[in-house]
Order: sequence, then structure tokens, then C-alpha cells
Amino acid sequence: MPKITVEGFDSFEVEEGKKLVLALEDNGVPIMHRCGGNARCTTCRVEIVAGDAGPLNELEAHIIEARNFEKNIRLSCQLHCHNDLTVKPVMLSTDSAADAGPRPKDD
Repeated sequence: MPKITVEGFDSFEVEEGKKLVLALEDNGVPIMHRCGGNARCTTCRVEIVAGDAGPLNELEAHIIEARNFEKNIRLSCQLHCHNDLTVKPVMLSTDSAADAGPRPKDD
């Protein structure tokens, strides 16, 4: 089981292949996901501090390129956990007046 370490929070193990956004939310990290995990809003961005996040899927690659994000920025709604990672969330619901957004689907 991959171990996820979240800067400013805790470390936890997650099921192989689980979406990172759900792993974060299920373990008490108030990650934003305003579009419900559809890679449209980019509020679920995380900085990959350490570890191999795996390849970008086509949708995530398009969004990251279009927004000109740094190479170590990923969309947690598109990233599936397969390796140990250390991440730093870019946006938290506790830092915003808005709610986190609808829970992303687990697919």
C-alpha cells in the first residue's frame, strides 16, 4: 500500500490505485475540488515534493500545459496512488470562504 505524506498534516497508507484527492479527503486533508474531480477547476492541485506520481493522463497533461503549471504540480483528482509520495496541497477549503466542492467519483 502506498504511503502518502502531506506537508502540514500526517502520513497515511492508501489503497493501491485510489485517487489522491479521495485519499487526502478521507484522511482529514481539506483539499479543494470545486468541479467534483473532473479536471476543470484545478483547485485540487498538489505540489509533488518527493516520490514518483506516475505519468500524466491526457486530460491532466492538457490542463497542466494550458495553465503553464510547474512540472511538479499535479491534479489530485487525476492522480492515482501507486507509489509513496510526499505532497503539499496548493488550495485548502479551510483557507477559502467556498466549500470544497462535490465529492469526486472513485473511478
